[in-house]
Amino acid sequence: MSSTLLFSFVIGYFIILLIVAYYTSRNSNNDSFFIGNRNSNWMLVAFGMIGTSLSGVTFVSVPGTVGPNAFAYFQVVIGYLIGYMIIAFVLLPLYYKLNLTSIYNYLHHRFGAVSYKTGALFFIISRTLGATARLYLVINVLQIFILKEMGVPFMVTTFVILLMILLYTFEGGVKTIVFTDTLQTTFMLLGLIACIIYIMNHLPASDTSVLAQMAERGMTKVFNTDVNSANFFLKQIIGGIFITVGMTGLDQEMMQKNISVKTLRDSQKNMMTFSITMAIVNFLFLILGGLLYLFAESNGVKSVNDDLFPTVALSHMPTALSIIFIIGLISALFPSADGALTALTSSFCIDMLGLKRRDDLDEKQKKKIRLTVHFTFAVVFFLMVVLFKIIDNKSIIDVILKIAGFTYGPLLGLFAFGIFTKRKIEDRYSLYVCLAAPMLIFLIDYGSQFVFEKFRIGYELLIYNGLLTYLGLLLISKKTPDDNYAAT
Repeated sequence: MSSTLLFSFVIGYFIILLIVAYYTSRNSNNDSFFIGNRNSNWMLVAFGMIGTSLSGVTFVSVPGTVGPNAFAYFQVVIGYLIGYMIIAFVLLPLYYKLNLTSIYNYLHHRFGAVSYKTGALFFIISRTLGATARLYLVINVLQIFILKEMGVPFMVTTFVILLMILLYTFEGGVKTIVFTDTLQTTFMLLGLIACIIYIMNHLPASDTSVLAQMAERGMTKVFNTDVNSANFFLKQIIGGIFITVGMTGLDQEMMQKNISVKTLRDSQKNMMTFSITMAIVNFLFLILGGLLYLFAESNGVKSVNDDLFPTVALSHMPTALSIIFIIGLISALFPSADGALTALTSSFCIDMLGLKRRDDLDEKQKKKIRLTVHFTFAVVFFLMVVLFKIIDNKSIIDVILKIAGFTYGPLLGLFAFGIFTKRKIEDRYSLYVCLAAPMLIFLIDYGSQFVFEKFRIGYELLIYNGLLTYLGLLLISKKTPDDNYAAT
């Protein structure tokens, strides 16, 4: 199949995004960029968030996990569902009550300026690492299967993709992203469904159903009962709960879209609708994974893990399906990257630079600063994607969830301490606590393989990190009768 043909569809898709961005960003201002003027439609936000949460990692990496781990990833998805309920009924009411633009302003209300900036700093580190890992996965697929054949270097591919994202997010921010994410989620789900239908119709004839064939090969097993395994079901479910609370509820990118909805009730409807849809879509990706391994077995395809889906779609499917796959993959790429770029810009401008509080700057000057920050983060993204190419890990989803365990733990500890206690901390020491906790967790995680013969820490690493942060905050805190320090 012609690489030029596939690339032309990528360019055509991008032109559509630019048109949408042009119409949605007209008459936009800084509030449009940061929170969409608090006028976003909750149904569009819920649907668009699916694309942001799934990203290219789910599109490529989750089906690849079925071979080595069967349907064990659904244990984490169960945890996600519980986590989304906590976000909807604990965190969102708090954010709306305080009328926040940046959710880390809560830490300023509760503890002080150092805790506030510490929370924002950990978000910036977390989202930069996570978003660029996702971005690398999709860019690498495009590079290997399309652009390498055209003689385009990896760094040029990365530069062009980031330039595309920069162009359609530069003005509108959240106001634009709510609409582009909806469009991109639609294309991504169409790609998923089309590939499932094609593979089901092109497997060798059998007397048993597709699910029965998967079950015979042990692919449909969900629950892992080996307590020593990193995939033990309680570790995965509990880890999924806290990953969701950390990576969604305490993440400016995800909450930026939620608090752009006009009312708390609509925002909660958005979260619950989104959570149920997410569970269904993740299950479909696991079904697709099983189908891909059956297809690979019957057609002599040797690829596994992250390489399996792209290999089957681009080398063993008709041109029309390959085009649908590429559009679906690009649709999975853009929501995770554009939202991250916008949220990081918002957090840095509001939390680190205090742009909304700067009365000495007019709207035009603030916009100039925002655009400069936006461009700077695009450069950082470029450098990080190149770094991931050098590292070249074969299972990016594990990398992302591992990163989350280290970087979102301090955020989890800060917010938990603020919500569940009324104690006042020595604010100036909070940064040291939040730096010490992940360092200790890293040593514990690394050392556990030498201390325990079989036991491995899984995705619950985030919980241990948050707990250490919580205990550290407790050490630098004291009781106070002042109700102003109450969480609510």
